Amino acid sequence: MTIWNELANIDYRHTFVNAGGLRTRALQAGHGQPVIMLHGTSGHLEAFIRNIVVLSNNFECHAIDMMGHGYTDSPLESYRIPRYVRHVIDYMDVCGIEKANFVGESLGGWVSGRLAADFPDRVDRMILVAPGGTVANPSVMQRIKTSTRAAVMSTDIGLTRERLQLLMHDSKNVSEELVETRHYIYHRPEFVENIDRLLCLQEMENRTEDILTAEQMGRIKAPTLIVWGADNPFGDIPEARGMNAAIPGSVLEIYGECGHWPQHEHAERFNRDANQFFAEEQP
Repeated sequence: MTIWNELANIDYRHTFVNAGGLRTRALQAGHGQPVIMLHGTSGHLEAFIRNIVVLSNNFECHAIDMMGHGYTDSPLESYRIPRYVRHVIDYMDVCGIEKANFVGESLGGWVSGRLAADFPDRVDRMILVAPGGTVANPSVMQRIKTSTRAAVMSTDIGLTRERLQLLMHDSKNVSEELVETRHYIYHRPEFVENIDRLLCLQEMENRTEDILTAEQMGRIKAPTLIVWGADNPFGDIPEARGMNAAIPGSVLEIYGECGHWPQHEHAERFNRDANQFFAEEQP
């Protein structure tokens, strides 16, 4: 089953929209309450390819390439959290989305959390999937920066494969098509040119300034589900428990035998949990 064959039996739209002046790639499918899906650092909308088909049965899904990622424009500036948030708000505005559910994975979870704290009227419910941004761990930051730069600056596709395998508990979840898709993105001239801007949050000064603080998490009003892999290479379980404690009323689900991509490695369970969570009525 290939990435695009996953979509063959549903009505979807692969499109580009002008979000605040940035040509933004999006995959849109389904009808109903909007669900915006945000990927992780150096990722792209294909991170949700195992989720869109199922969730689009009940919701209007919008998986987007965030600013400077995938095929979305790369502005000549450092990619910091407030700017990512502004880009997502611009996307919502141009699509006429007043309020949405969010699925934010890794960096996407960091952006979703900050958006929910600063713009509570734009977020209905939120699933944070192995979210980053609450700690600044030098060894993890160095691993992300080194592995990503190595894959981008070399034509060796094996380095792209290793970068994706780093995300998984079971490397079998990294298909060759996914490797080829990311390898092509990594070697777009715009992506190579802007790789240091994209990785700026792996620098301590930038990260500590943008970190998702306990005060910010305490302001989140949206019902929140946190999904964490027990074998997450970029964060230990206490990090997830700390976020769970800081976000009022949030729920934490830890997936066993799972790395940094729970929505992909355990798609059946994640899709079931997401459908149930988004369908719940507001308390």
